[in-house]
Amino acid sequence: MRHNKKFNHLGRQTAHRGAMLSNMSTSLIMHKRIFTTTAKAKALKIVVEPLITKAKEDTTANRRLVFANLQQKEAVTELFQVVAPKVGDRPGGYTRIIKTGFRLGDNAQMCFIELVDFNDNMLKTKVDKKAKTRRSSVKKKAEAVDVSPVAEKPLEEVAPVADEVVADEVVVEAPAVETPAVEAPAVEAPAAEELKAPAEE
Repeated sequence: MRHNKKFNHLGRQTAHRGAMLSNMSTSLIMHKRIFTTTAKAKALKIVVEPLITKAKEDTTANRRLVFANLQQKEAVTELFQVVAPKVGDRPGGYTRIIKTGFRLGDNAQMCFIELVDFNDNMLKTKVDKKAKTRRSSVKKKAEAVDVSPVAEKPLEEVAPVADEVVADEVVVEAPAVETPAVEAPAVEAPAAEELKAPAEE
């Protein structure tokens, strides 16, 4: 029976589990983000966050305590010199788990676990809170609006000038086609004497 045994053993013996979480902690500190199963990520979060809290105070004792878990000098140096200054003002919650779906082979739930302060895309998407509005401000805005009748205003302010309206359609003129000039036969006008002759008869 496993009464009162609350942490996830991850199907491993104690030594194997400790070595695996140590290696994963080192990878997370060096690369700032790793891809793993959700169960391992939750177990890793419990291990790595106390190490980051210790790294906030750079003392020999804290370096030795962190090195006892990580067993890598490069990771200890990265943790104290790069990670700790960036998370110095954060009171905990240094990691974030983002679920990504299920693994094809055994359908295990997969996720990213990352250091919160090193994801620039998530830091940029902080939305500013909108200022609260009150009803009194609405009344003031209504009073500020000009409610004078239309008849008192000059004609230019009431109706827009028609000359300023621009037509939406653009008329394209067809190119001029040259047609050969055809001369009509000249018709001689009758003389004025010939026109008067029948009237006299």
